[in-house]
Amino acid sequence: MNDHEWLAARFEENRNHLRAVAYRMLGSLSEADDAVQEAWLRLSRTGASGVENLGGWLTTVVGRVCLDQLRMRKARREDPLDVHVPEPVVSRLDSVDPEDEAMLADSVGLALLVVLETLAPVERLAFVLHDMFAMPFDEIAPIVDRTPAAARQLASRARRRVQGTAPAADTDLARQREVVEAFLAASRGGDFEALLAVLDPDVVLRADAGAEPGGLSKLVRGARTVVGQALMFSRFAPLARTALVNGAPGLVTVVEGQPFAVMGFTIARGKVVEINILADRARLRRLDLTFLDD
Repeated sequence: MNDHEWLAARFEENRNHLRAVAYRMLGSLSEADDAVQEAWLRLSRTGASGVENLGGWLTTVVGRVCLDQLRMRKARREDPLDVHVPEPVVSRLDSVDPEDEAMLADSVGLALLVVLETLAPVERLAFVLHDMFAMPFDEIAPIVDRTPAAARQLASRARRRVQGTAPAADTDLARQREVVEAFLAASRGGDFEALLAVLDPDVVLRADAGAEPGGLSKLVRGARTVVGQALMFSRFAPLARTALVNGAPGLVTVVEGQPFAVMGFTIARGKVVEINILADRARLRRLDLTFLDD
């Protein structure tokens, strides 16, 4: 095995971890893969000479790449109140791809990713690296150009935001599936009361249709308002099928062979407390939904 092959083998040992870090940082599968690829390019150019902890070095590189991406994204987004739903990881109900399973190891639901989108880039990085991957603050500090104490404060602010905003989901997947299937059956039947019964009174629905003309991006709150929105789209309900969305039961709608929407549900105390819908056709085309044809 030559030096390049050895380096490539060591990189592959770290790939799933790096992809998991990048996905939590960016909320985008395609951008996460780009960040991991950039880490490989930098490693292949510089080599591992003098690097004692290759995994830590690669995580630092991915962290910096993601931080740059987040800063550019913030600068491009003119309206900070735009509705934005991250790209979900969609898989079959009966199986999860091993790479995706590693990436979703800490129950990274869409609701959590939505909250992470509201953080400042440096807060998000400090929180993700420390709270999700146990990276010490003295290693995080140089990435965010802060002292270790300041990096700790960044993570602490992010943690308070996450704990105060991201709903704590039920962990019983079978029960979650029952609730999602009840929601789907009520939508198909146009049953107002049955829909109301599965929703938390303070449920939040977030729909991201992207920037295309006529897009239906919106953020609505309250069970009765959400039911009204669900009934408006009931004609598409027969085309929806259940799947795992970020490790939890959700729905995928395909219209004329093209993905129309992916719906992620957050269920707490047996009720739907949050619905996140990605209906941005450009981003939907990036998702691997070929399993739906099986």
